[in-house]
Amino acid sequence: MKVFNGIAELEQAVGDHLGYSDWHTVSQNQVDLFAAVTGDQQWIHIDPVKAASGPFGTTIAHGYLTLSLLPLLVSQVYRVDGIRMGINYGSDKVRFPSPVPVGSKVRAGVELVGLKQTAAGVQLTARVTIDRDGSDKPACVADTVSVLVP
Repeated sequence: MKVFNGIAELEQAVGDHLGYSDWHTVSQNQVDLFAAVTGDQQWIHIDPVKAASGPFGTTIAHGYLTLSLLPLLVSQVYRVDGIRMGINYGSDKVRFPSPVPVGSKVRAGVELVGLKQTAAGVQLTARVTIDRDGSDKPACVADTVSVLVP
């Protein structure tokens, strides 16, 4: 894990790739729980029997489930000490270039794209790429925006 001691040190890393998280296995139970919470009950996610004859040969994770793994995975890559709090401000761009079949291992790579001062604090933009083990294409690429309050 990369640890930054304050905003000034973080600013020196703009443009750098900060590293990778550990691998995380996406389980059918995780997909089923996400489906229950979001109401997205599509068979491609929750019906292994029907999905076996579908386009991917198995159930796949929801794209938004993959996106929702960012806090878990990114927290393994870096942290900023010396701030009071960080707030999720949103995303500028999110794409899902390839599916995540249930049982797949995924990890996050993080690039620090930019920092800018705002009235609320320092706005941090990071490009997070979710890789799937064994796939040439990423499962998700998201430009996330956070506000760090010193």
